[in-house]
Amino acid sequence: MTHTTQTPPDRATRSTRDLTRAAVSGWLGTAMEFMDFQLYSLAAAVVFDKIFFPDVSPAIGLIAAMATYGVGYVARLAGAVYFGRLGDRIGRKKVLFLTIVLMGASTTLIGALPSYATIGIAAPALLVALRLIQGFGAGAEIAGATAMLTEYAPVRRRGLIASLVSLGTNSGTLAASALWAVLLGVLSDEQLLSWGWRLPFLSSFLLLLFAVWLRSNLKESPVFEERPDVVDGVALPREEAEAATTAEQRSDLRTGPHRRKGKAFFLALGLRFGQAGNSGLIQTFLVGYIATTLTVDRSVPTTAIVYGSLLGFVTVPVAGALGDRFGRRPVYLALTGLTMVLALPMMAVVAHGGSVALTLAVVLGLNIAVLGPFSLESVTMAELFGSRTRFTQLAVAKEIGGILATAVGPVIAATLTAATHHWWPIAAMLICYSLITFVSAWLAPETRGRDLVRWEDAL
Repeated sequence: MTHTTQTPPDRATRSTRDLTRAAVSGWLGTAMEFMDFQLYSLAAAVVFDKIFFPDVSPAIGLIAAMATYGVGYVARLAGAVYFGRLGDRIGRKKVLFLTIVLMGASTTLIGALPSYATIGIAAPALLVALRLIQGFGAGAEIAGATAMLTEYAPVRRRGLIASLVSLGTNSGTLAASALWAVLLGVLSDEQLLSWGWRLPFLSSFLLLLFAVWLRSNLKESPVFEERPDVVDGVALPREEAEAATTAEQRSDLRTGPHRRKGKAFFLALGLRFGQAGNSGLIQTFLVGYIATTLTVDRSVPTTAIVYGSLLGFVTVPVAGALGDRFGRRPVYLALTGLTMVLALPMMAVVAHGGSVALTLAVVLGLNIAVLGPFSLESVTMAELFGSRTRFTQLAVAKEIGGILATAVGPVIAATLTAATHHWWPIAAMLICYSLITFVSAWLAPETRGRDLVRWEDAL
């Protein structure tokens, strides 16, 4: 299936300083999002059952602590819809300012919460409320940052520059993990439970101040400003936009909404679903499987994930640059095809190899099956959508695909491996997830160089 696109004039007319500020802003917002969620997930696993749910059994307390972690994902979809629509109407800059404030403030306030021993049931209730606010802001953060940076970037460097958003995931996860590693290493259990657990959350306030300053000085996306339906920084309703545009633009405006949630949306959903599914299998399920079922020391798979994330600082920009050089589709097809070929031997090495071989297999799988496609996802999904609904469709597709894949995948993998007492279901699921992305990329048009100001979707 071949498609051609006309490369538009380079619309990223901002200065190098503006582009740098936008790139740092996108990277920092995504880093904060993943750091916030990783800080909470580690706290939920280590101390929150004792601090907020002490009157129940340890098992029930852990379940309750993890449940409060899960409510954040429920709020993400609501945030994607609300802020996505707002971002398409009033601009990317204003919405990204709101999302970073919601995320950063809620994370900081978690560190200031009284314990159950101090205010009783109000403590976990407030914890859930802050998690909902945090998730509501996070639901549109990565999509907004992706849209902003893709629309800022010079046409020939979109893939490379947009990939910086993806690097934020590694940065945030590693920073949160390092903070908790230090706390667990230097504090006693009593110190950790009394005040130590608060430090990572409260310290995020400094990062919030920097992010707020950065985004308050960020210029709006040049693509948003060039939209003919945008007047004084606000998108006109369709009827007013038609009256203010040319005949060709009116045709785009009429056909664009009819494609909303159409082919482009479902292809983007497929790209996201497959990548997120592989992420859930390798970064979440596989770590527990190696430690519990294969009885390998837990430090081995967790260390492998850290090494893989560090290598990702090379993989992510390289994948983005290759997408700029050869097109999005060929690189997508190569990465997902290679994942399907390597899935069985990789899992065989994980199950039967030594610690070194296991580590290499996980590092390779993480970068080929997860981080490489994630880099391409940043720019490709943004290019698939028309400018009038790009933020909304991008945010909703990312959240629906991510939530479905990461919620269902590990449960299915756990069920199948328990029933078969074998590792092959994990390999089979890696192949299935990669096939979904492969087919989606095969059916999608080549979007490299697409004119991002156009209203209609790419197909």
